[in-house]
Amino acid sequence: MTETARAKGVMEPVFAAMRDGQDVSGAVARSAPRAVFRMCHPFGDVHGADAFVADVYAALRAALPDLERQEFIRIAGREADGAMWVGSGGQYTGQWVNPWLGIPATGRRAVMRFHEFYRIEGDTCVEMQAIWDIPEMMMQAGVWPMVPQLGLFAHAPAPMTQDGLGPHDAALSEASAAHVIDMLAAMVRHPSQGGPEVMELGRYWQPDFMWYGPAGIGTARGFEEFRRFHQIPFLKAMPDRGQHPEGTSHHFMAEGAYVGVTGWPNMQQTLTGDGWLGLPPTGQRITLRSLDFWRLEDGLIRENWVLVDLLHAYAQLGVDVFARMEELAWSKGYR
Repeated sequence: MTETARAKGVMEPVFAAMRDGQDVSGAVARSAPRAVFRMCHPFGDVHGADAFVADVYAALRAALPDLERQEFIRIAGREADGAMWVGSGGQYTGQWVNPWLGIPATGRRAVMRFHEFYRIEGDTCVEMQAIWDIPEMMMQAGVWPMVPQLGLFAHAPAPMTQDGLGPHDAALSEASAAHVIDMLAAMVRHPSQGGPEVMELGRYWQPDFMWYGPAGIGTARGFEEFRRFHQIPFLKAMPDRGQHPEGTSHHFMAEGAYVGVTGWPNMQQTLTGDGWLGLPPTGQRITLRSLDFWRLEDGLIRENWVLVDLLHAYAQLGVDVFARMEELAWSKGYR
């Protein structure tokens, strides 16, 4: 058995229990008894398996009693410092019958994307870094209280090639990781080192690539939509992107044509312009958590799944999205 297979095997009982709607307490306790679960806003860091199940997972399952975890990407690999990570992406789904985090239930099937990364030591998970797309749930309930997103609102699909769960061609892993890392290095050249051309998008991306952004930003196809719906507003608001690496980290893993990255946080920049999420230029420096997966095809990026902890970004600016949501829910007749 390869080391990547062994690492995935640590989390397989947990994934299987969540997939099949079973009681996950025992599986989480065996796989990650003393792990630190670094969750997106508003959860924060949760210490230990019992607390994660009781304080995070149980509440979601109470809202969606037939909860299923539908996974469509799973990769594993060692990052540059030698740590082994397992990356898992997909969606939670079920009939939404009870409120969750104050978000009113719809009585209908709900879908919420997740990106979860697990650091494995031996036969145990010691850390999870995860973003659940909570704004996606607000939108489905009709109570998203912030500005409309620019990109398309669409549930992100599984990879076009339907091979996100493997088997993965290990011989491709190193080249895939190098391609994505080089692409990100080129991305941060603009605007500090020149115009948009210094990013060399055509060198790294297929012209008709799909960019599956988080709810609040939305989905884009190809260079034009990617620039208009995400990149231009983002860089206009925070042109010092990539210039403040202190306190940030990047954990890359690659398996076959797939690459993943996590970091808690992995970006730090200053809000000096307007246009991103409708936020004003406060001059405040914020950190961002962006957990991504890429799929390469014929040596270029064909698909990119992106989740950003947008609620944490709002919270750093003193905006309580949940309080605004409660008022909107009240105005719509939810009690």
